[in-house]
Amino acid sequence: MKEALRDKAMATMILYDTEEEYAQLMTEFLRRHRDLPWELHTYTDETELLSAAKEAGLLVVAESACSDRLRQLSPDRLVVLNESGLMKWENLRYVDKYQRAEEVLKSLLEIYMEIADAPLPRLRKGCKTVFIGNYSPVRRSMQTSLALTLSQLLAAEHSTLYLNFEQYAGLAELVPDMRTLDLADLLYFLNAEKEKFRFRMRTMIKRIGSLDYVPPMKSGQNLLTVTAAEWLGLFQKLEELGEYEYVVLDLSESMQGLFQILRLCKKVFTVTRQDRIARSKLLQYEQLLSLYEYGDVLEKTRRVEPPRIHRLPEELEQLTKGELTALARKLMEEIMQPDADA
Repeated sequence: MKEALRDKAMATMILYDTEEEYAQLMTEFLRRHRDLPWELHTYTDETELLSAAKEAGLLVVAESACSDRLRQLSPDRLVVLNESGLMKWENLRYVDKYQRAEEVLKSLLEIYMEIADAPLPRLRKGCKTVFIGNYSPVRRSMQTSLALTLSQLLAAEHSTLYLNFEQYAGLAELVPDMRTLDLADLLYFLNAEKEKFRFRMRTMIKRIGSLDYVPPMKSGQNLLTVTAAEWLGLFQKLEELGEYEYVVLDLSESMQGLFQILRLCKKVFTVTRQDRIARSKLLQYEQLLSLYEYGDVLEKTRRVEPPRIHRLPEELEQLTKGELTALARKLMEEIMQPDADA
């Protein structure tokens, strides 16, 4: 009975702030995330809060509302929403109240994972995950620009994750800070903290508009050391989570097990050009697929030749309004078509 009560408490988060507008907006934001590990209760009055606070797995209190009684009540599970920028009390955890709500959520998840003394619940949305492959042996073919355009169009209507596996992604927007956790860290969490993987991943997710992505590896050399089994294990885990309807893979030959990964995809888009060298590279690639008995990859591969682009948008979010949009919409329609054998 005591263990059941403890588990119930660990699954409860209390948010307390006398600033009613902030409390309401943050509560609405958190409740939109239905796959979180806690049940959320919100209070704006301390008297009402005190009767429930002892049972909180996580007690999140605005700095201006953090009284002596609350600090003594549950110091090991208390998080202060910092308003002044100062850390007034020692041995408490602080989260910047006025940063983006998504960053507040990530910080709270990280703290919750530290204090949870039982495995976090396995929650899933239950949607079927479809993998979309983007790979071309032809360099400078606008593969990444097209993949990002397609991903953002999908994300406007469906839960979508974009993953980049190039040795040098070349887009500063995808890795805004060299200290940012990236795909290498995601693989580490998959192996080291399987029970907490979903929530570790949530703390790493970045967004372009409606599109989720995990920052690509900052050191491209790390790509070369990841085995095919590790990549396939990651994709299997993403499928088990049921978090995303579509996972768009921006692939490169720097990966071990490339052909196996392409086989996993429902569709493969191969960007090419009409010059002699591009045609020769594509022919060699297709011959290798046949030689190694990956003819099924060829059958679901769609050769794509982008239009002549005069200028790509400066901002990644503007790609869906650029010259690749019409082509990306056609590819999206192909993805949506039911399988012939379904």
